[in-house]
Amino acid sequence: MTLIQLSEHKLFAGRQIKYQHHSKVINGLMQFSVYLPPAAEKQKVPVLYWLSGLTCTDENFSVKAGAQRVAAELGIALVIPDTSPRGEQVADDAAYDLGQGAGFYLNATQQPWAAHYQMYDYIYSELPALVEAHLPVNSAKAISGHSMGGHGALVIALREAGSYRSVSAFSPICQPSECDWGKKAFTAYLGDDKNQWLQYDASFLLAQQQCSLPMLIDQGEADQFYPAQLRTQSLIEANQRSQSGAQIRLQPGYDHSYFFISSFIEEHLRFHTRHLKA
Repeated sequence: MTLIQLSEHKLFAGRQIKYQHHSKVINGLMQFSVYLPPAAEKQKVPVLYWLSGLTCTDENFSVKAGAQRVAAELGIALVIPDTSPRGEQVADDAAYDLGQGAGFYLNATQQPWAAHYQMYDYIYSELPALVEAHLPVNSAKAISGHSMGGHGALVIALREAGSYRSVSAFSPICQPSECDWGKKAFTAYLGDDKNQWLQYDASFLLAQQQCSLPMLIDQGEADQFYPAQLRTQSLIEANQRSQSGAQIRLQPGYDHSYFFISSFIEEHLRFHTRHLKA
């Protein structure tokens, strides 16, 4: 499998690069962005995977979060995939919260979605293998995300805890099986079997067993989707029930935007680096 470079920019002495490749898992073209810090010129570096939210592409985090300055200092790579399959042959919906731009980081089982919407396997298996084969990164990895991407990061990390050093999230959808966004997406992608839904529900997964994976979650209290869609309290209760020790912080006055993310992204990157380089 080969990478096609679409663009490159020098940034804080490192490189911000956009790639395209054919994905066997997705059965189509995918693109992702990477920030390689200056340290990657001399050695392989650890990597943080960032999963973005509804309607986003790989560019939202790259342009708005302001993460590259700190990543350059810390010597960690950032890998930012797209949020769904795309293209004329890929199933879509007119609504913003289903279809292209709204993959929910799961493996769809229902048609027409199942033909391409295999984002869980793409994020967990195919993309890391591709990145490690072609770019100067080592096998130490962490995962983070925002909103729908926060949901994806938490679910993948909880289900595959041995593969990651740490996980964090901004404004994650904490209990998608019980909110309107999640019910709509899960019904379309997974069908009516709610047992399948729960396999992609971070609150359910965390409540089932103690998780020793270092975990940091930030939620703005002025977020327009809090608490109804994000259901942060369910994750807090699951964390208490399982005694997992996750840090879940409610931040007064912050909303759902990248202004919130950019305010705390440095803390998250330093949190991950402590575990990536341990």
